[in-house]
Amino acid sequence: MSALTTGLLWSLPWIVPPIVVIVRSLKSRSLDDTTSEISPNAPLVSVIIPARNEARNIERCVRSVLSTTYPNVEIIVVDDHSSDGTGDIAREIAASDARLAVIQAPDLPAGWFGKQWACASGARVASGSLLCFTDADTMHAPDLLSRSVNELRARHADLITVAGAQEMRGFWERIIQPQLFALLSVRYGGTEHVSQAKRPTDAIANGQYILVRRGTYYAMGGHELVRDLVAEDMAMAQEWVRGGRRIALVMGRHQLSTHMYSGYREAVSGWRKNIYASGRHAALGGRVGRALYPVILPLMPISALVPPLVLLLCAAGVLSGAWLAWSAIVYLVSVGYWALLYAWFNQPLWYAPLYPLGSLVLLLITGSALRRGRRVEWKAREYVAR
Repeated sequence: MSALTTGLLWSLPWIVPPIVVIVRSLKSRSLDDTTSEISPNAPLVSVIIPARNEARNIERCVRSVLSTTYPNVEIIVVDDHSSDGTGDIAREIAASDARLAVIQAPDLPAGWFGKQWACASGARVASGSLLCFTDADTMHAPDLLSRSVNELRARHADLITVAGAQEMRGFWERIIQPQLFALLSVRYGGTEHVSQAKRPTDAIANGQYILVRRGTYYAMGGHELVRDLVAEDMAMAQEWVRGGRRIALVMGRHQLSTHMYSGYREAVSGWRKNIYASGRHAALGGRVGRALYPVILPLMPISALVPPLVLLLCAAGVLSGAWLAWSAIVYLVSVGYWALLYAWFNQPLWYAPLYPLGSLVLLLITGSALRRGRRVEWKAREYVAR
């Protein structure tokens, strides 16, 4: 058997998974295919925006929600004890638009995470028969709410969650962010794999935008059900599937965009918070899954780093033959896969060959998250996740 043939056979474990991810993603549904026309008797939708120290984002978010073409909406900003003027900015906008109200979240009770408490506080004063929870770092197109309400009805779903475009504005955001979304794609696949999930562990929701029926929300225990979990969105979707409720995930790249983190430090801190403390509870499920998760989690960045490292050793003359063929094939295929991802994210393709740098940062994030365990720090608060 030639070195090239041997290298090709060795490459299959690195070649097949990306192909599977791409094939599953091709079946995803988009809000582009859902009508934005709304009947005159449109139900009242309460859009709830939890906000803690979001002064740089809150105006853009609120004004984008206010631009909605949906005819029957109220917007509630829940100021979660911000120290940067978030509430003042929102109240200034509310003074000129009666659809917007700003409330102060009550003091955080023991055993609750801040975001869940803010969402629950907003839901308590909401009047809508539909509740929409959205993050303060999002921007909404005018037709987003109309299309998502129609999708909820068409699917006969209890919960609709939208995966929008991810804004990446700097070098490190473009290096780090695709790594984490690729990790999620490998685990959860396209929208229909999630929407048709029978096992709770195969369900996921995007906390950047979740639309639910009010009655189901309270019947399932609201945000109290997930009050002490890092990824409350993922946990809520899984608990609702477990409870026999219907959820659906849909793409909305032209209707929703989010700028999650700004720069290296924020991205590392944010994903370090999420990647272990949330995944251990929901990604695999059960005691065995939780036990294996710390072992499985680093495998993706490690498996991505090995081929380019071997390729460097071949270039240095340390290895040759089948090693060179294997590492070259895997690296080239991987660059092609990452090029497709960067094209999907509307980002420069020249970042694709730099994917090993992103994998290295992902490994560092993973290591730091594993050391912290269930201890989580975010926005000047410390928690211990369930």
